[in-house]
Amino acid sequence: MKFRLLPAVAAALLCAPFAASAQGLFGQALTSQTTHDMPATCDNARFLADQQGLEQSGPTRIDLPEHLCGQVLAISPKAKRTRSGWHGYFYVSVGQGVSIRIVSDLDQMNAPQWPWVNKGDQVEVQGRYYYDSLRRQGVDWTHHGTSRKWRWPGYVVVNGTRYQ
Repeated sequence: MKFRLLPAVAAALLCAPFAASAQGLFGQALTSQTTHDMPATCDNARFLADQQGLEQSGPTRIDLPEHLCGQVLAISPKAKRTRSGWHGYFYVSVGQGVSIRIVSDLDQMNAPQWPWVNKGDQVEVQGRYYYDSLRRQGVDWTHHGTSRKWRWPGYVVVNGTRYQ
């Protein structure tokens, strides 16, 4: 009897990763993509839940559409050149003592010379949340473009002025 049970247990263990992959992020069913479509309005609570889920599961190589609002806590006063062009960086408070780095592709955005955001400004950000590690996470793709892999155009609204 013991030997008949062993193959069944082994089969169940082998199939467990496939069963897990049939679930969406953090236990949500993947029957449709609506669970992770871009929110129509700011949804800091969803962002905080997504961030907490990624902190618990670790990097997943999955980027999430996020729509955030908050106050600018800090900015990088000088734009930095990366492999993909010039970028401006600032941090936004999203509640519960959490801030997130916002990455703006200055080559792609229709905006004045950097910095066009200041500490204390109220902002609304739509973009792609990436989580590489606890220290390497942020929201990028805040410009108007889309791609095969990213279908949502991004933007940043600063005190009512929209940059994309």
